[in-house]
Amino acid sequence: MDKAARFGLVAYGFVHVMIAWVAVQLALGKSNGKPSAEGALAHLADERFGDTLIWAVAVGLFLLVAWRVLEAIGGHRELDGGERLRARLVSLAKGVVYGAIGVGAVRVATGHGARTSQRSKTMTAEVLDWPAGQWIVALVGLAILGYGAGLVWHGLTDGFLDHLDGQGRTGDSGTAYTWLGRIGYIAKGIAIGIVGCLFGYAAIKHEPDKTGGLDQALRDVLEQPFGPVLLLAIALGIGCFGLFCFARARHLSR
Repeated sequence: MDKAARFGLVAYGFVHVMIAWVAVQLALGKSNGKPSAEGALAHLADERFGDTLIWAVAVGLFLLVAWRVLEAIGGHRELDGGERLRARLVSLAKGVVYGAIGVGAVRVATGHGARTSQRSKTMTAEVLDWPAGQWIVALVGLAILGYGAGLVWHGLTDGFLDHLDGQGRTGDSGTAYTWLGRIGYIAKGIAIGIVGCLFGYAAIKHEPDKTGGLDQALRDVLEQPFGPVLLLAIALGIGCFGLFCFARARHLSR
């Protein structure tokens, strides 16, 4: 299971590095790609061995799903009562996230990749038409915003260091990993928080076209004053998160 988790973390980190690369190109005006998991992987489709890499990423992410599902079923036994239940629910939620990205990778590998942002808008439009649909979309937005805030909090408090073993926290390499984690968690948290704000705005205004995933969030950043600079900073931060995933794979503590 350790080997599966390490392989999966490398795949997860690779996805974030690719997202960062597409976002940097977008910030510099050199590309019109989609800085999302599917959009970033789609860039590999036409490259040599691109399909092989995409399938490897998909396998890695599904291995992470298996790891988190096992944790949700019988893990975190060092905890008691409500803390154990909360930790298992968090593991299950992480498994869902990994699974969604893994499915996206399979879609790209099989040539069925679709515009993630467009699918999100269509689904949001359907939900908004439900009874209490605006409240549902607003709650989804709050949940996403809360997840982003949690990532920022982990970055500010160094909570991510719990993912590294003792060797990964010491020496010059430990210092480097710590800064990668700090920058990466805060930048990713900000990006995810923007996604949550988009959902909240759509719920208040009843405008599903205002929602979207990471792709839409980063494009909105680009449209702000000093947008290219802000997007470049967030992109580099997301890249740092990907590099921290590599460090975590090497110094896995669980």
